[in-house]
This record gives sequence, structure tokens and C-alpha cells, in this order.
Amino acid sequence: MAPLLQLEKAAWRWVETVKPEDIRQEHIDLAYRINLPACKKGTCRRNCKGNPSCLVAIGEQAWLGEIDENAFHNIDDPNSERRDKNTFVGLTNLGATCYVNTFLQVWFHNLELRRSLYQCHNSRAQDHNTESDYEPQSICEHLQYLFALLQNSNRKYIDPSGLVKALGLDTGQQQDAQEFSKLFLSLLEDTLSKQKNINLQNVIQRQFCGQFSYVTVCNQCGRSSALPSKFYELELNIQGHKNLTECVTEFLKEEKLDGENRYFCESCQSKQRATRRIRLHSLPPTLNLQLMRFIFDRQTGHKKKLNTFISFPDQLDMGPFLEGKQDQRCLYELSAVLIHRGISAYSGHYIAHVKDARTGDWYKFNDEEIEKMEGKKLQLGIEEDIDETVKSQKGKPKCGKGYHCSRNAYMLVYKVQEEERSDPSRTNVKVPAFLQRLVDQDNDKFEEWCSEMADMRKQSVDKGKAKHEEVKELYELLPARDGEPYEFIPLDWLKRWLDDSTATKEIDNSLFLCSHGKLHPDKVGESKRVSFQAAQLLYKRYSGGPRLDGSSLCRECVSQRCRVLRLKNRLNEDYKEVSNLVKRTLSGEGYWVCKASLRNWKKLALDQLEDDKHDTKHSNGQTNGQEFGPELSEGNKDEMKTFNEDIVCTHGCLSILETERKLVSPEVWTKLRAYFPKAPEFTQSQEPCQQCLTLEQEERDNEAVSKMMALDQKKQLVNLFHEKNRPTLAKWPQGTDVLYVVPLFFVDEWRKFIRRPTKSSPVSNVGNTLLLCPHGGFMFTYESLINGDAQHIALLWPKEWEVISRLFIVDQPISIHCFKQTTPGVPTVQYTTQPDLCRECRESFLFQQQRDLREYTQATIYIRKVMEDKRDVALELTASISKIDEAEEEQEEHPKVDGERDPDFKQSEDGAKRQKLSDKHAPSAATNVIKLGGIRKSTRHRKLRGEKALIVSANQTLKELKIQIMHAFSVAPFDQNLSIDGKSLTDDSATLGSLGVIPESIVCLKADEPISDYAAMDDVYQGE
Repeated sequence: MAPLLQLEKAAWRWVETVKPEDIRQEHIDLAYRINLPACKKGTCRRNCKGNPSCLVAIGEQAWLGEIDENAFHNIDDPNSERRDKNTFVGLTNLGATCYVNTFLQVWFHNLELRRSLYQCHNSRAQDHNTESDYEPQSICEHLQYLFALLQNSNRKYIDPSGLVKALGLDTGQQQDAQEFSKLFLSLLEDTLSKQKNINLQNVIQRQFCGQFSYVTVCNQCGRSSALPSKFYELELNIQGHKNLTECVTEFLKEEKLDGENRYFCESCQSKQRATRRIRLHSLPPTLNLQLMRFIFDRQTGHKKKLNTFISFPDQLDMGPFLEGKQDQRCLYELSAVLIHRGISAYSGHYIAHVKDARTGDWYKFNDEEIEKMEGKKLQLGIEEDIDETVKSQKGKPKCGKGYHCSRNAYMLVYKVQEEERSDPSRTNVKVPAFLQRLVDQDNDKFEEWCSEMADMRKQSVDKGKAKHEEVKELYELLPARDGEPYEFIPLDWLKRWLDDSTATKEIDNSLFLCSHGKLHPDKVGESKRVSFQAAQLLYKRYSGGPRLDGSSLCRECVSQRCRVLRLKNRLNEDYKEVSNLVKRTLSGEGYWVCKASLRNWKKLALDQLEDDKHDTKHSNGQTNGQEFGPELSEGNKDEMKTFNEDIVCTHGCLSILETERKLVSPEVWTKLRAYFPKAPEFTQSQEPCQQCLTLEQEERDNEAVSKMMALDQKKQLVNLFHEKNRPTLAKWPQGTDVLYVVPLFFVDEWRKFIRRPTKSSPVSNVGNTLLLCPHGGFMFTYESLINGDAQHIALLWPKEWEVISRLFIVDQPISIHCFKQTTPGVPTVQYTTQPDLCRECRESFLFQQQRDLREYTQATIYIRKVMEDKRDVALELTASISKIDEAEEEQEEHPKVDGERDPDFKQSEDGAKRQKLSDKHAPSAATNVIKLGGIRKSTRHRKLRGEKALIVSANQTLKELKIQIMHAFSVAPFDQNLSIDGKSLTDDSATLGSLGVIPESIVCLKADEPISDYAAMDDVYQGE
């Protein structure tokens, strides 16, 4: 079948010769591609979207022919989770808990330990109601239940998460396996020691505990002292050794004590040279030998694994290493080998090889997988191939008969060889009845789950077979024959119907409707023409609608598309003709056209035609079945301006801006009107909008009044506007005993109006209540105004206050009075305010101000690097401030002309907005130039050379700040000497708020020695 684009063109090729009013049924059939033949099976690799009759490659291939039953479900056989006969039960790896699983399997196969655990008192398990799940609490209860499940469960593997959670282990992080073994045995010993049964209290000691002593002999007097000690495992160094015998020999070898390590002899009463060695006195029935593969590397500061081969025997004779007690059994048999796969000490996988005490068979325990070794022999060859190279394999030593070699074994478990093996009671451990009842409960749950899974598999198979028969029946009926009734079904629905993985919903054709409620021509490619008989069956089984048959072909949409395509074909010719006609001189009556629309009318026409082509909007406000509210419709109307809409004013009349429109001839307008039938039409005789003309005149009058007002106010307050001859509080002016106060916000807004009277709103009132508390008291003292609070106010001369009171509405006068008194020999000056200071609100204001400075987030501070010569820095600072003052004086001598922006004054967009008096980001006095005369100079921080800005928060520590400084200045944290206002900052753990670092602060940095490689320093400092 031809590509989609070719089918689209072929469906509408007739529009070149047929006008919209001449359309017949045959043209509608061509537009909807009714007469296209159906594709044959095997001819299309993909479905032909341009052909509504193509029903190939829509998913039918999976249903035609014979189908395997397993294709109807994705449920595994539940019997694969069942424990095989004569095998052990595995343990689930919860993420990184393989090391736990290996030890649990080893301890489970210690029959004496298992038997003892079963004898522990467990009232919770004995009294448990089988109708609810059993939840162990203590470690002993968890281990009891886990061992019972490992012994008699029907599951292939069980979940040890209860025990792991009780131990508080992180399932995502691999712990030190050897350390875990020690801690767990110690915890289990402590738990069992609390049992009432005396035989159970010492189970761990009887099974795993041996005795040795550290014997020290003085070389001077020959005095021997022994320090007895217990052990639960022997930690053997393997570095530099080849076999287990060498490791044990080194463990027991004599050590010389001399030099600084000399021994204090009780007999000699002085430090003497001596020898020390370990003497083995007794060995436990289960001998745990830890091979120290994981050691600390002093060069790297991390643990590493020793991947060296060590050979060890099946039978180990400890007699030569034992001193005294000759009647003790010293011959041991190998019963378990714990393996660590991997070359790193921080990753890898743990498995265990354990010998079954009943049969003598060896098993490999790898989490959920259990493998029995052949021939009742331990086989480590496969484990030693993991992560090994050919070179390392060549260095593998040969092991004699009865010996094994391993580079991954990290723990060996030997059991004392029994004299009599015929006693079955020693190898048979029976699960107690109260535990067996819990195991039976879990087995019942497992069997119930298996039954449910089997039923689900059967249901899926039955459903699949029924669907198979349905598809085979209906697919043969789908193709519509010529001349017979047909209907349209969505292609996506047919695909979902043939896709067994998704549930089949009802048929929905609402997305394919045009504004006339029929099938839109553009949606033919997304639907398929099927026989009426097949449609009847599909709607009967799955329901849905609306149904689209042969009467649903839309004549109106086809006529509209015909008109659009014909206009599109002649657009280029009309564009050239309109361009020529516009250049001619207009004679007679014309039409107003927007200049912008006229310049871009070809693009607008293409967009309009494209919109008309794909118009699927319903008459009820729905598009493709989705409803849109009136808000969205109005928003789209504002954004999507059509042709000639720019010359329509807000009142719907002709715009008064003549520069934006142009007169064109009726001939030009007729051609444009064909492309934009809904465009606004204005003849040459049309009058501009009278409302707009009236408003324009009023605006001009208001601007004139504002200019006169601004000129008059500037003339009366010229010094206030130019900031000249301003009074100051630091040096009270002569000739007056009172100064008046207004908010600096008022002065900023007023000056903004004077500069740009036509662009800014006039100021009508003075809001002095901004400077007062709720009780009507003044918020500032004379001293606070001198020390920085003057940035909130502007000071006025009495004559200026008279003008202000006359021109503006003042809600509350505020003044500062100076009273001079002469006492005998000492003249004094007293300052008061009117209204009086409200001390209660003043204290609350100061408290809030200090709190805000200590609780900031994402504020800016400045780090200034101090040079070697501090005088250079002082000179640089003085010169910078001098340049700033000179620049500001120069700006004062040349005031800004109307329309320019004054950078020294922050201009608010909302004149009614109240200014906050509690400045949360109070600028530092060292970096701000403030005139106390009332009008504030610029408070913007000007960075100097060697200074950088950092974003910090009050709860950030000094250590974190030093790391930021390290990245900014390449100075290591331990080379940074920080200070603020002469005070050194030394406590790395203290927060910046507690150290007095506030927003806009300057922190001085003096570096002891610059370091280029600060990235490495970052790692070191972060790890401290």
C-alpha cells in the first residue's frame, strides 16, 4: 500500500476541479477512502494507517494458529517454590545479608546447639493461637522458630527478615562477617544464660569455648606468670603462610619482650626482658578458626583482603598444640568452610560449605540455592574460579589427599571426632510439638498459596482459550465487502482487543467526532472500516459508542476542506496580486487594514487555513471529546489575534491610532476577506471611537496638571529634592531647636513623582504612623538614630515642614526637640521626641531585630582576604570610599533630568505599600555610607579586590563555611584564620548565628599558606 502522505493527497486530488457547492457522494467517499481495497495478509509489515480497510498487522498474528497454554499467563509454577525431597531449606538474601545466611546455616547444622535451642522455654509459642501469625520477640525465640522452619518447612527457602530486624542489621549494607559471628554468639550466650534450665545456660560455652593462657617468663629471675583466658574462636594470621599448621604454630609461638616493651617483673620489682607465649589448655567440641583475610592496610587507611592460598586438612590433630590434659580428644573433622567471593574487603558474596552430620554429605549453601556435592567430598574448585585471572590460577598450589586449598575461605569449623557413630539419638534432633505446630501452620499457608497460584494459572489459561476462539471467529468477519453495510471502529481499540495483556474497555468513538457530530475526515487514518456483522458482535460484547456507519460521513467538513484546499492552492497568486494592488494610488472609497496584518497576511492566511483544515471543535464547546471552560476560551481569544484585529479598540470600534492602519481598495479587501471571513471590517468613512478620543483628551489634561503640580512642589522644596543643605542629628544645626521627621519612603515616592510626573502617581499624604508603635509612641531614640536607625527617616527644617503640612495630608506630626541647659560650669543638651518614645515597643522591636539577625536563611556575607601588608588594604579601602563619595557628589551637582532613573533611590511600584521598619538584613556599618541628615546615601555593598560573596544560613556551622571558602579561595580549612570585627572565629562546630555572623557581614580571611590541590583537602576535612 502507498505511504500515508500519498494516500492523503489522492483522497483530495478532486478538489482542484470541483467547487464546494458541486460536491457529490462519490467525492465524499473519496475523501473518507471508502473504496480503497483491503490489504492481503503478508503484504504489510506494519498496518497502513492511511487505509481504513487495512486490517493487517494490528496484533492478530499472536492469535492465528495454535498457541501454547503457557502463553496465556505469566505465573510461575508454584511447585518451583517447593522444597525438594532429601534437601535442606535455603534462606532469602534481603539485599546484603548473605553473610548472615551463611552463619545461620552453619549454626543450624550444629546439632547440639539446635537441640539446646529447642529446649528453651517459649511460653509465647506454646500459647499461640494458630488462627493468627506467630511473631517471635526475643533473639532466642526467633532462632528457635527459624531452625524449626529450616528443618521441617515445605518451602524451598524461608525469609529470615524477622531475625535480621530483631538484630537491628541494615539489610542494604554488608557488615564485617567475622565481627558479626563474635557479637551474635556473645548475644546468644547472654540470652541463654537467663534460662531457668541449668543445662541450657552454658550451651555456648560447652560447644564453642576453650581455654588458653598468656604465659610470661622473666629472663632475669626465671619467674613465670600466667594469665588465663577463654576463647570462642582462634584468630589465625595467614599472611606469609601456606597451610593451617603454620598459622596455628605462629599463633602459639614465643614472643620476646625487650626495649620499651619490657615486662615488669613482680620478683625483680623492675622492668626486665622476658618471653611470652600462648598455651592451649582445653579445646571445645566445635573449634572455630578465623582466617584473618581482612586486614587493615596502613598505607591506604582502609581494609583489604588477602587473596592468598591456604591449605587445610579434612582431619586436624590439635594434640601437638595442646599442653596438659592428655585424656582430652584432640582429633577434629572439618564440618564447615565459609567462603567470601570477591577480591575486595568491602564487597563480594558469602557462601557456606557445610557437612551434614547425619549422612556425611557436603552441601553448598548459597542463600536460596542449595547444592549437594557429589561423592561425599568437599569441592571448592568452582568457588576459587571467581574473579581470578589465568596468572593467579597458575600459582595455585597442589593439595595432597585429604587436604583442600582456598584463597577465599575466611572461617573453618572443625568438630571433635566422635568415638561412636552408631548412636542415632546424637544425630536425630526432633522439633518440639509446640514449634512443629507453628511449622505446620506455615506449611498450610504455603500449600494454600500454591493452590491459589494454580487456580490463577488455570483461570488465565481458560480465559486465554476463550479469547483465542473469539478472535479467530471475529477476525474472519472484520473485513467489509464492497457494497455491504460497514462501520468505523477505533484502531487503538482493536489493538487493545488483540493485546491480551490489557483489559478490553468499551468502544469509544467520541474522539473522532467533528463539530457536526459525525466522523471527522482527519480521523479516518485512526479508525478501521469493518463489516456491520462484526461491529454488531463487538458492540454486543463490549458496548460503547457512538456508532459510526455510512451515514456518519460529514458533507459539511468535506465542503469546508474543499474550500480551504482551493484557497491554499491559489494563495501565492493572490499574494502577488494584492502586493501589486496595494502599491497603486487609491481612488474612491476604501477599507482600513492594520499595517502589521497587511505585512504578514500570507502567513496569517496559511495559519488560518491550517486551523480550518484541522478544526474539530464541537458546537457545544468540546474538542475531541474534551470540555474546556469559558476561562480558557476567553484566554485563547486574547492570545490568538486574527487578521485586522489590532485596529479594534477595547470598545469594539475603530482605533484612534491612525499610524497603525492603512487604506486599501475594495478589490484588495475582497481578496483578503476570502481568506479571513471573520475579520473586522471598517470603511474609510467609519469614525474613530469617540470614547477613546474623550479618554485621550482627559489623559492629556491630567498630564498637564501633574506637570504643573510637580513643578510647583519642586520649587517650594528644592533643597529636599536635590538633597542639599540637610540637617543632621550628629551635629545639631544652629538657629533651631526642632527638626521634623517623615518616612524616607515618602521622600522616595515624592521625588519619583517630581522626576516623572506623567509616569508616576502624585503623593497625597505623609504616612508617619509607619514610624509609630500601635500605642502611638515613637519607635526610635535620638541615640539609635545616630547609630543607624536614621536610614528609615528623613529630617526636615521647620520651614520645609510648613510646606509639607500645607501640600500633603499628614496623619501624625513627629518632631525632635533640642533643649540646652546651663548648670554651674557644665552646659548640657537634652533631646526629646514628640510623640514620646514607647519603651515597651522599642524593647520588643530590638529583640525581634536581634532574633531576625540570628535566624536568617540564604543570606549574603562577604569574605575579604587579608593581604600580607595590612596598610595596603587600608589605603585601598580609603581610596575606594573616597571615589564613591566623589562620584556621589558629582551626581548631586548634576541632578537627573526628567525620565532618568536615580540609582541611589529604590523606587516602589506600589505607593500604598508599607515599609517594614525591622530591617532583617541590616547593612554593616563598615560598608555603608549614611548621612544622618535624613536622606540616606546608597547602602549597596561595593565589593573590593580580594573579596567574594557567599550565600549562608544562620544554622550553618563554621566548618561548613570554611569548606565554602576553600572552594572560593583555594585555601584549605586548617590554613584559614577567620575573624569578624577583630574577633577570631575558631569553634568549627558553632553556628554562624551564635558567632555573630549576620547578613551583609564582612569576614576577614588570612591564609597561612595557599594550597592548590584543595579538592583533596575537601575529602580530608569532610571526613573529620
